Amino acid sequence: MEPALLNEVPSLDLADFTSGDARRKQQFVKDLGAAFTNIGFVAIKNHGLSDDLRNALYESVQEFFSQPDDVKKKYEFPELFGQRGYIGKGKETAKGFKVADLKEFYHVGQPAPVGQMPSNIFPEEFPDFKKHTLEVYHTFENAGKTLLRAIAIYLDLPEDYFEDKVRNGDSLLRALHYFPIPNPELVPEGAVRAAAHGDINLITLLMGASAEGLEVLRRDGEWIAITALPDQIVVNVGDMLDRLTNHKLKSTIHRVVNPPREKMGTSRYSIPFFMHPRADMDLTSLESCVTPENPKLYVNMTAGEFLDERLRELGLKK
Repeated sequence: MEPALLNEVPSLDLADFTSGDARRKQQFVKDLGAAFTNIGFVAIKNHGLSDDLRNALYESVQEFFSQPDDVKKKYEFPELFGQRGYIGKGKETAKGFKVADLKEFYHVGQPAPVGQMPSNIFPEEFPDFKKHTLEVYHTFENAGKTLLRAIAIYLDLPEDYFEDKVRNGDSLLRALHYFPIPNPELVPEGAVRAAAHGDINLITLLMGASAEGLEVLRRDGEWIAITALPDQIVVNVGDMLDRLTNHKLKSTIHRVVNPPREKMGTSRYSIPFFMHPRADMDLTSLESCVTPENPKLYVNMTAGEFLDERLRELGLKK
């Protein structure tokens, strides 16, 4: 029997998992698994991110994006394929779409890079930007590792299954600016702030955005608006975890719609953390997730090979 269609994402408390109470921990695992097999999204509180740090980061991000383009472009390096630094307007197009998203963004990656990972690039004029992005990066990385422990238990894997795979992983903190559109009539047909897409990574952790607009595609084809309370973050399954679990845990299509015409002249800021493993992680579907009723959907691939494929589809890599 199909699980019920949800009108909102389930809310869970990460403190239940870390409480030391075996019953609360088991219930959290069960509820997280149910949410990720049903709608692929969940709202989480007690994630470690303080209001003060969130507000400080948003202030730093707004300060950077309010600068003239010539200042921002100093930190744009096309040879990094959008993996570090500034990525300008019109550079990313969702898979299957021909019109670029109405956004610009800045990527902060692994502070302790290994292998072929590039080093971070920070805007030297704004030292607080570096300070706050790195602090949030570490906070979200820790919360993500805790959530992956719960996911491992749900999948009947050792609790530390993901630990060595995400240690010094290629995760990205993305500071997003959906810029104002003073002349909506000049926007290319079909252009939206973020066209319908699935995330590439294992899981995404998203702090509350500065405005509404995030929508998730339900199984029945209905789009539902996602809003988190101020003390929550939104967490969703990415395509890598979907592949690993043979679509048992679902990477759900989502989008950021344009605001009403009268609000097109306003900015929207959003800061997701894309939790990636290291490039050498094998994404071959787990044998336990492949059954006669649920045959294998995906070809075998490493995380690095999958990321390379998706960057080309997004237009960030030629």
